[in-house]
Amino acid sequence: MQLILRALILLGAVAPFQAGACTVRDFLAMPLPAAVADPVAAALELAYPGIGVDGGIVTLPDGARLPLGPRRALPPERLLEEATIAEQFAQTYPLAFDLSRRETPGFDPGRFRNEAFFRALWFGDQRAAFASLASLRYDAHGVRARFQATTRHCAAAQLDAALRAAAALGPAVAPFFRNTGGSFNWRRIAGTDRLSTHSFGIAVDLNTELGGYWRWGLRPDGSLSPWTNRFPEPLVRAFERHGFIWGGKWHHYDGMHFEYRPEMILHARLTGG
Repeated sequence: MQLILRALILLGAVAPFQAGACTVRDFLAMPLPAAVADPVAAALELAYPGIGVDGGIVTLPDGARLPLGPRRALPPERLLEEATIAEQFAQTYPLAFDLSRRETPGFDPGRFRNEAFFRALWFGDQRAAFASLASLRYDAHGVRARFQATTRHCAAAQLDAALRAAAALGPAVAPFFRNTGGSFNWRRIAGTDRLSTHSFGIAVDLNTELGGYWRWGLRPDGSLSPWTNRFPEPLVRAFERHGFIWGGKWHHYDGMHFEYRPEMILHARLTGG
């Protein structure tokens, strides 16, 4: 099935993006409530209109109900495997472009994901995910790159806006759209049984050579090698503004990777992060 889907993408079977009814939002500037009782609940409800959080239960737009879950004092390695929905926010995503925090082992805000929530919010199987895809392009300054993103929850519209904002930054950022690592791909995260966010059509990888990935730089003893970021702040900010968090802010760095997680951006703003 995966090979068939890849072939369909290459053959252009994914429909070109059309804005439709989506209104692009600036998650770094949109007005927020003056005071909220629970920043996690507020971030989820603001990020995905139609979600409701009440009494510890998250209700999805289609009526599905999931427990918000406890917020336990678990080490990062366990949160990677068994985070509740609430624990997805155990670490606040840093809005500042100060990468010193990522030097702390285990500081990976956004990598803790509750798979049941992602399957309920996005898709439970690859056929449904593929059917929702739209094709988008970065086409500027002599560089072309194509991506696929889901139209669900306006993710494709937000990616289209991020790509346009990146193009407006000028030719200096164009190299980051060469040798891209792709977008939609229903697969597991390397070395785990957990689905990658690429499976849901909400993640893109830009230039793999300029980005860097922690598994490629492991030392013989299993520790991470030093990593020097090459992605400029204006490019990262263009994606964050449209709801995409960046893997370059993780200790387990994924410098090419952006994924649509507006709830993380909003939670950071609500908590002063």
